[in-house]
Amino acid sequence: MNITIVGAGNMARGIATRALVGGHDVTITAKDPDKAVQLADELSEQDHGGQVAAGDESALDRADIVVLAVPFAAAEQLAASYGPRLSGKVLIDISNPVDASLEALVVAPGTSAAERIAAAAGEQVRVVKAFNTTFATTLVSGQVGGTPLDVFIASDDEAARKEVADLVASGGLNPVDVGALKHARELEGFQLLHMALQIREGGHNWASTIKIVAP
Repeated sequence: MNITIVGAGNMARGIATRALVGGHDVTITAKDPDKAVQLADELSEQDHGGQVAAGDESALDRADIVVLAVPFAAAEQLAASYGPRLSGKVLIDISNPVDASLEALVVAPGTSAAERIAAAAGEQVRVVKAFNTTFATTLVSGQVGGTPLDVFIASDDEAARKEVADLVASGGLNPVDVGALKHARELEGFQLLHMALQIREGGHNWASTIKIVAP
């Protein structure tokens, strides 16, 4: 698949790494083109199955999946801006709508960042919540304590969930389909706690993960 990642920060690096391991071609685009070029160059030096390059917004038109690897406020704005050109495409929201103190969500009860992004993008865009419960450093390695990461996936479009699950699995991670997009509310709330524990518990160093364990 052709994956376009909007953003050139740590999460963009982690998700791009997994996509490249899975043999997918990745284009990095960002508000600062120099940062996109730098990240693409660094990733291209590693031995991955897919190809990576920096690009501009035209990469959206060629993409099978677009990943908004930016904070919630920016993601919502970009979804509104990009929506008309993403008709029929899968748009992944990875954001967590948390306040600076990690004490609360900044979206109203009964909704989620993903649902607001879906509303901004328009009903023809297949919005998927994924990767919001995985930290960047763990995505680069793909595991914590020798165990592959779980990636929780929510969307109202079953086929879109399957496409993202295939992307996740190809990168050596474990996809967990949680169903409709409304379940992004629970995923975002749970990750708020997970993020807060990095500070309250200490020693996790943003290297922990959330995983379902069953016999």
